[in-house]
Amino acid sequence: MKKTIGRLCPIIGILIILCGWSLVCKLGIFSPYVLPTPEKVFNSSQKMLQSGEIFVDIAISFGRVLKGFLIAFVLAFSLGMSRVLLPVAEKYYEYILQFFRNVPPLSMIPLLILWCGIGETTKTVIIVLASFFPMYLNIVKGFTGCDKRLLEVGDTFNYTRLEKFKSIVLPAALPDILVGMRIGMGYSWRAIIGAEMVAASTGLGHMILFAQQMSRTDKVIVGIFVIGIVGLVTDKIFGIVIKKLFKGTGENGWN
Repeated sequence: MKKTIGRLCPIIGILIILCGWSLVCKLGIFSPYVLPTPEKVFNSSQKMLQSGEIFVDIAISFGRVLKGFLIAFVLAFSLGMSRVLLPVAEKYYEYILQFFRNVPPLSMIPLLILWCGIGETTKTVIIVLASFFPMYLNIVKGFTGCDKRLLEVGDTFNYTRLEKFKSIVLPAALPDILVGMRIGMGYSWRAIIGAEMVAASTGLGHMILFAQQMSRTDKVIVGIFVIGIVGLVTDKIFGIVIKKLFKGTGENGWN
């Protein structure tokens, strides 16, 4: 019984929001131009699904996110690994990383457009800047937080620094790495939407901006829902992977 109620809670929450939305529209608190009815948004989503245009935008945005995310992960993992294998190297780049960590990626768009134009390079760099730091910080946390007693065991067996990294540090850091990837994917979606609104002619971000310019608030809301759903699905996939690999201890990605 409790499980059934637990599964119904999200549905009940959604129904409450839809009922409140419908009530606000019927009372005329906002004009239909500002806030279209749920029925109009649903009809627009149906048309976009039937025409297939929404799937094209999802595929384009997802491809950009995946490309930037993978590049960011490789960079984050490489720099995190260098902190373990070559601790001296940290002094040369740590302050530079801390500086760029506090710079919003979207603030780089005007400069990137001047340097790279409005092609794919600009969007890729923005995604890399957005997703790199959460992954890097979690990877470093995992690598540097390894139990010292395990490292002492490696010393007992005369492991080299690289052997200790592969056999002891990396397995111990895997939960933190996956959590960082999960957070980084969310930041990637946030970044690509902003980038596509400024420097793209395709994708979900451009679709939302174009709908706003055409006074199609219903399509704007559809785009927001689609972004939320796609982001939720990718986040749940990471959550399932963490849960399966670590026997449920990381169901939410934080434990």
